[in-house]
Amino acid sequence: MKLLAGNSNRPLAEAIAASLNIPLTKATVRRFSDNEIFVEIHENVRGEDVFVVQSTSSPANDNM
Repeated sequence: MKLLAGNSNRPLAEAIAASLNIPLTKATVRRFSDNEIFVEIHENVRGEDVFVVQSTSSPANDNM
């Protein structure tokens, strides 16, 4: 199982990871100059169950 944290509530993702006794999956979330969001996962997640801890509240495009 892999657990990814978005940028809206990292402390919650860290608490969930600690409760499950698993590390957060290493990932980078950044913006291009045109405000497009770029997400890069630094671990192999193929064949894994992946859960993303991320709010979709407004503004949803900023909360990734």
